[in-house]
Amino acid sequence: MDNSIKKKLHEQLAFLYGEERAQNLTERVLFLLEAHHNLPVASENEDQTQKFNEKDSILITYGDIIQAPDYPGLQNLKNFLDDFIGDKINSVHILPFFPYSSDDGFSVIDYRKIDPKLGTWEDFRALAKTKKIMVDMVINHISRESRWFQGFLQGDPKYQDYFIHPDENWDLSKVVRPRTSPLLTEVETASGPVKVWTTFSADQIDLNFANPDVLIEIIDILLFYLRQGASIIRLDAIAYLWKESGTTCIHLTETHRVIKLLRLILEEADPEVVLITETNVPHLENISYFGEFDPETGHTDEAHMVYQFPLAPLVLHTLISGSAKHLSEWVNSLESKGVFFNFIASHDGIGVLPAKGILSEEELQRVIDQVHNHGGLLSHRSNPDGSETVYELNTTLYDALNDPETPDLNVDIDRYLASQVILLSLSGVPGIYYHSLFGSRNAIEKVKKTGRARSINREKFEFDALKALLEDPDNIHHQIFNQYRHLLSVRVDQPAFDPKATQKVSRFDDRVFALERCAPDNSSSILILVNISSDLVDLTIDMEKTCLQGAQALVDLINKEYYYFDHQVLQLKLKPYQSMWLKNQNL
Repeated sequence: MDNSIKKKLHEQLAFLYGEERAQNLTERVLFLLEAHHNLPVASENEDQTQKFNEKDSILITYGDIIQAPDYPGLQNLKNFLDDFIGDKINSVHILPFFPYSSDDGFSVIDYRKIDPKLGTWEDFRALAKTKKIMVDMVINHISRESRWFQGFLQGDPKYQDYFIHPDENWDLSKVVRPRTSPLLTEVETASGPVKVWTTFSADQIDLNFANPDVLIEIIDILLFYLRQGASIIRLDAIAYLWKESGTTCIHLTETHRVIKLLRLILEEADPEVVLITETNVPHLENISYFGEFDPETGHTDEAHMVYQFPLAPLVLHTLISGSAKHLSEWVNSLESKGVFFNFIASHDGIGVLPAKGILSEEELQRVIDQVHNHGGLLSHRSNPDGSETVYELNTTLYDALNDPETPDLNVDIDRYLASQVILLSLSGVPGIYYHSLFGSRNAIEKVKKTGRARSINREKFEFDALKALLEDPDNIHHQIFNQYRHLLSVRVDQPAFDPKATQKVSRFDDRVFALERCAPDNSSSILILVNISSDLVDLTIDMEKTCLQGAQALVDLINKEYYYFDHQVLQLKLKPYQSMWLKNQNL
């Protein structure tokens, strides 16, 4: 093995655990890498010549989203993808598919097993042969029902330092909280009651990465996922990983060093695997997880891709207000040394905090009020002064945008699809939550059943019932799904949607979100126009000032309509919530 990787590993481990222990720890990591290289790797994805291109989009889904008698979830998911999606989406984020005790999978009992209801690793590998798969590493915490924590409770010496149990000397006054639940939870151990660190819930016990044995165990699990065929590794809630007395316990330097170490290991084990960090925090803190940029290589040293958290509340505000002003200004200001994972809906709802500083308090409140008035729910977090702040909007995107009490399908569907066109047009890789494919509605009955606000957009489908919906031309979900598939079919053939393609915002009218994308090799360009208002908008565009200068005719790739013009002046009428992808059409 190259000595340079050994040196780089040693550097990170010495920073984390000191020079004295670094040598032994480096050898342990190298041993795991050697063992990994000597074992068969399951992935047979051949489209790995580069990490990202215009063909990349990621479906965010649960492993049991599609249910059918006598078949496990992963087999049903594969059948649905094969029958209804095909090559329109090439990657799938399967939310935690392990045995779990709560939080719809994020309280992991065993990292190395698949929930029997979902299937087996053989089912996972079968799916990995047709799709790139994103796997969650939920390593900030583990279920209290896990073997590790049960060993801790029973006094097993191996696990006594796997968890954080601060003594009275720890200063917790500055700890940043993402929840209102207690930071410390008292548990009964073989030696008596002990308070353990629980960032997210009493069922999710934080792991102690100050113990290097915990890190080594996690590295071994990471390499195990690669051998099963994982193509993308997602570090869930990673910002809270490392804890130090007297600090905020978020974004600590040690956390960044752990990510750098995992990036080094991935590049040695499989250079094509992508590392993505999930950090629901303000923008500048979020992009810090790209790490340091090396101008010589053009690479960063932490995540290849980070979540674009401000996008969801900004798109929601844009379509609620009927003005693209803030969205346009924000997109125009974006600079990144890595790739953004763009999403506007997910299993976690819509975060509010990332939009602070971009939207005013009044503008944010308008978004919160509309979601609440449309039947959505609000989740709060605790502030240091004891007050509470709305941090997440729990709703499906369709109901957030459209009032369920006064439906108008002629407008509602177009308004909803306008949000998806924005998502698919931006620089980065789009993440499409499975409910977004169909325009799902708020699942209020599921919330009543579980008592959890996030259940509102986590409804699951019976296979035959979903198939019937999607094959019924009069059904709203069929209409949305068919139009969505059309958008995806167009997008995968356009190099202007490559993440490396240039992106420039145009400002023709604040009622229109306008974006220019130009392919990396300048072979093609697309002008994106999205009317985000209920108005009929007249546009006069000087084509000489756009990426399509010199064109004599344009085709709207979405509607297959052609536009001819003279003297480089294009005049258009955009219907309410109409979207266009305009491309040069040779005469």
